[in-house]
Amino acid sequence: MDRLISCEFNMDTACVELKFFDDSMIAIDTIAVENEVADNMYQQSELDYLIYNDPLAYVELILSGDPEIYLKTVTEYKALDS
Repeated sequence: MDRLISCEFNMDTACVELKFFDDSMIAIDTIAVENEVADNMYQQSELDYLIYNDPLAYVELILSGDPEIYLKTVTEYKALDS
């Protein structure tokens, strides 16, 4: 990604879009990603935070990392038991 021009979240398409110097573009459907990897609202919230605040980190996580392991590491889900 050394030829990257921009990386931003497009609210109209719900995609994180990467634009490169050679006029190519990658669009990551954030809703599809959430449906695949997020098991609960805390993991969805973590992905949403990255999408809005650090879309490049989101892209790096999705394209080169293992998002399930990351989400299990950074989110703590505690069930409310009576």
